[in-house]
Order: sequence, then structure tokens, then C-alpha cells
Amino acid sequence: MKAAQINEYGGNEVLKTVNDAPKPTAGEGQVLVEVYAAGVNPFDWKVRQGFMKDFVPLKFPATLGGDFAGVVAEVGSGAAGVKVGDEVYGQANAAGGQGSFAEFTPVIASQVAQKPKSLDFTVASAVPLAAASAYQALVEHSNLQSSQKVLIHGGAGGIGSFAIQIAKHLGAFVATTSSAEDTDFVKSLGADQVIDYKTQKFEELLKDYDVVFDTVGGDTTTKSFLVLKSGGVLVSMAGQPDEKLATQKGVKAIGQGTKPTTDKLQKIAELIDQGALKVNIDKVFPLDQAADALGYLKEAHPRGKVVIKIK
Repeated sequence: MKAAQINEYGGNEVLKTVNDAPKPTAGEGQVLVEVYAAGVNPFDWKVRQGFMKDFVPLKFPATLGGDFAGVVAEVGSGAAGVKVGDEVYGQANAAGGQGSFAEFTPVIASQVAQKPKSLDFTVASAVPLAAASAYQALVEHSNLQSSQKVLIHGGAGGIGSFAIQIAKHLGAFVATTSSAEDTDFVKSLGADQVIDYKTQKFEELLKDYDVVFDTVGGDTTTKSFLVLKSGGVLVSMAGQPDEKLATQKGVKAIGQGTKPTTDKLQKIAELIDQGALKVNIDKVFPLDQAADALGYLKEAHPRGKVVIKIK
């Protein structure tokens, strides 16, 4: 089986595509998916560099990758809701060494759903983690309502581009931060107000916001408290925001770890098939260039998503 694997932690140079990786099987509660395409996320290069090794140490060689779209090839015992031949998308075990940058990947059945009917496999593979992150933050954590105001940091990125569209679908007023060259792009997604993070200070321009969704971290997270109204919600993808500051400001602060469940993936597929959510692909790489795909994601600040095409 062809797969993109690492035998040690490090930079781009440690990720190699091999042709003789053992083909996995579906374990208890799992399905084996023949992968047609795999989406690339920042989590993938963080795993490669060893940022997760204290929490989930890898057994080498380890196949990287989380997002995927493909066809169910095998159904393990106890795996419900899917059958062989189903066209699915979801999240593989990116941190466990049996990821989606391969021709086959074993996946927990509760992290798989029927792929959006309106998308091909390549585009569908870009959806799971980023769209689920946006949906979980805005719908589940923030309960964003029509007429409310939300600030989305990093609107041109993979997560941010989905978040803008979901927020507009919910009827919210959307402000976002981006670079000046991405202004037209984020406006095309539905952003009502765009702030150039290089030349403008969002914390001085915005106030009385109901929700902030932060995909950036650092000082951005701390400054985001300044734009929230009392009772507002700050959700960060970059760690747990300052609880003491949240208490002082009278807001709710959440550090989000995304869970791409079947239920969420089904709801996202419905939004896509209804035309409420579009997927923006920045660049597609072949599996032989998986290392370049991770490097591009890390260094180039893509507009939308990066994908590895396998079939």
C-alpha cells in the first residue's frame, strides 16, 4: 500500500511516501476506507514535528493525515450506519499513526458520514475537520443567533472560510480579520466587515460583539476579550483563553478541541448540498508530494484548503 509516513519527528524531510506499507484492517467499531483524497490541516504538520508526542506518542513508522473522502472497503464488527461501497468522508486517526495519507485508512465509525452528494471526493476531503470546527464553535458552543454579531479571526483560512459562511447562514453580522489581499475573498464568503490585521487594530474598531471565534491565538486571543459584550462567548482553537480575564469581563471562554462526529458531518453535508456552504480549495498535491503539501500549508498561508489527491 502506498502511504506518506514518518519514522521520526521533524520537518518536511522526515515525511516520505512509501509503496510497501502494510494494508490495515477494520478493527472493532471501525470501517476501512479506500481513500480517494485527504485534506491537510495544521494538526498534521504539528504531529509530524512532535508537538503531540507527550500526549499521543507515535509508533513508527506512522502514517499521517486526518481528513479523508473515499469508499468503504470493509466494515468491522460493531460498526453501525455504514456498509461496503458507501461514499463517505470524515476524520481518521491523525495522531495515532494510521492516518489518511494512504490508499487505505481504518476509521472509527462514529467519525464517518455519507459524503456530500454535490461534491467529488477531492473537494469533500477538505471539509471534515475545518467545517466541524466552525460548526462546533458557532452552533454548539456559542449558539450564534440571527441578528447577533460575531468576529472571526483568520477568515481566509480553512476554518475561517467555513466559519464566515456558517455565521451568515445563521443570520449573524460577521466581522473578520484577514490580510488586505484576501479582502475580496472573505467578502465573497459573506463577511460584512473586514479588518486588515497588518495595519488595523480590531480591538479598537469593534465593540459589543456577542461571539469571537479565534483561530489565531496568542495576543489575538487576549485582545479579543475587549470586543465582547457582557455575556458574550470567546471560542479559541489555540488553547484555553484566560479564565481569570473571562471572569473579569463577564464572558464565557472556551478552548476548543474539535470532535468531527457523524452527526456534525451529516449536518455539514446537508448545508453543502443545500448550497449554503461552499468549499474553497487552494491547491491539490499528489500523494508523492505529501511533504510539500504540509510545507505549503505551514508556510504559504493558503486561501482555503490544501488537499492530497490519492485516486
